[in-house]
Amino acid sequence: MELVYSTPNFMSMSGENLRIILGIKLKQLRTEKDLSLKELSEETDLSISYLSEIEKGKKYPKPEKIIALARALGTTFDDLVTLKVDEALDPLTVILNSPMLREFPFELFGIEQQDIMDLFSASPAKAGALLKTLLEIIRGYDMSVEQFILAALRSYQKLQHNYFEDLEEAAERFMTEMQWKQKTPMPTELVKKALTQKYGYDIDETSLSSFPELQKFRTIFVPAKTSKHGSYPHVKPRLLLNKDLIDRQKAFIYGRELGYSYLNLRERALTSSWLKVESFEQVLNNFKASYFSGALLMNRHSMVKDMTKLFQKKMWDPSALVAMLDKYAVTPEMLLYRMTELLPKFFGLEELHFLRFSHRTSTGNMKLTKFLNMSQVFAPYGLDLNEHYCRRWLPIAILKREQTELAERDPTTPLVVVQRPHFVESNIEYFVITVARRFALKPLFHSSVSIGFLMNDAFKEAVKFWNDPNIERITVNETCERCGLRDDVCRDRVAPPTLYMKNERQRVRETSLQKILAGGR
Repeated sequence: MELVYSTPNFMSMSGENLRIILGIKLKQLRTEKDLSLKELSEETDLSISYLSEIEKGKKYPKPEKIIALARALGTTFDDLVTLKVDEALDPLTVILNSPMLREFPFELFGIEQQDIMDLFSASPAKAGALLKTLLEIIRGYDMSVEQFILAALRSYQKLQHNYFEDLEEAAERFMTEMQWKQKTPMPTELVKKALTQKYGYDIDETSLSSFPELQKFRTIFVPAKTSKHGSYPHVKPRLLLNKDLIDRQKAFIYGRELGYSYLNLRERALTSSWLKVESFEQVLNNFKASYFSGALLMNRHSMVKDMTKLFQKKMWDPSALVAMLDKYAVTPEMLLYRMTELLPKFFGLEELHFLRFSHRTSTGNMKLTKFLNMSQVFAPYGLDLNEHYCRRWLPIAILKREQTELAERDPTTPLVVVQRPHFVESNIEYFVITVARRFALKPLFHSSVSIGFLMNDAFKEAVKFWNDPNIERITVNETCERCGLRDDVCRDRVAPPTLYMKNERQRVRETSLQKILAGGR
């Protein structure tokens, strides 16, 4: 059985734009003349239901019907059909033509086409001002279409608590159809065999090495092709693999390709990491295929049992997490990210975040390369790139402290460390589990992946080792620029507290102003 997913976008086609604008114009003119749909129906000899469909942007009438509508509403044919609008509706055309909002998945957030149309019909000036403000904020932060789309995906994941029952069931149904017994770890060759035999993939592990400029990609997908006249046999889909991939990475990649095929996800990226984000559906399909792969390699029922055993320990035991990595034969990123999918659903731990940092050892640069914030409160991510993340905070500290050891370790034997950071400005404490390793594809790069939990009652109830006295507790901040810790308290500072001092000066001015207003001197 194949699942078909689609995410229609009502702002993507010029034909739809014509219907939307005509519908809004029609409703505005009818409202201005104080005509009901019934009255307009009697004057035009068009049914009430048909007029309603036009106003909803679902139908575009033939010319003779538009002429009848124009006559009844006291306007002209050209005024109704033109894309040119009056000042009140001008923001609508800006929005319809915006790459940002054209790709935004309104439907996933319960906003239908009619909701947007009703908003403009009821108060076009206010609706236009609202959405234009949104666009100005996006431009002001210099946000690209790619960043905007990925932010929309993260919001959707958060809305669903990052758990998707249909994808869990699809992975289990696929295993049943393949007559696979639940195996841990899932043999890589078994997943590869399903890809080549069931879906006709050609796996190529040599060709990619001929293109040095493409070595940063783990995979490149070459779609199947058929000759124009059908005179040549169907060419198989090809998956080009980087020769330096480790077995655990290959298993996930094969599983993701199975997800694309089994779920019938047609629109997709051709490279493993984003060369260019072209649509939200492309990003969403990549997420679904990746989720499917994770569920295939790490069955939810088995994972829940293992996480329960881990969390029931009175003292933190890093070997238990390493054992899970070996049991499922997955990378640290796969395991911790899979935990973000299951912990909210099965343990009630919704206040969490996932972060991945990369560290270029030759320059010392730290870069946040992936994040998901499920918390309702502060999580340290997405700050200005000109700022320097706190070097005391575990996801960063482990990359600096253990740089030599990471360089000598095999990528399949990572470091596992925990920390209880207390963020001084927000007075919030987290429990952070971080796993660091050397990149298989880039020897001069190290990475850390972390899952952080807000230290609330739900976490303390679910995780018995939360108060292990051996776990490091440390005061941290978001970045050096925002931190007011004295130099004798923090010896890891790499930049002056410029933003902290700016905020302090503002606070002093506000305090003085309040004194004056209260009659003080």
